[in-house]
Amino acid sequence: MLCLASIAIPCQSKPMFTIEHEFDSTVITLVDEGKTPLQEDIVVNAFSECVTVEQMDPRTDRLMRLTLSHEQVRDLAAALDLPEGIYRLVEDDAED
Repeated sequence: MLCLASIAIPCQSKPMFTIEHEFDSTVITLVDEGKTPLQEDIVVNAFSECVTVEQMDPRTDRLMRLTLSHEQVRDLAAALDLPEGIYRLVEDDAED
């Protein structure tokens, strides 16, 4: 469970994002409202089979897309809170 009220965010502005539930995906849009230079919005599409991350590249005027498996997203989320090193996530098989 995620409690947004308890997250301490050390920045000048409060982050803004939207969440929309579409027919085949959940769409999260991250809006950069930090200090300049600002980056283009990031759109995350969570489908049942994969997750895509999209951002417009203003230099080339092209949409850049990255496709991740749900396992890669899980690993990325875990890696954000770990120090430098090599890791492997292991499922906890013990059920009470």
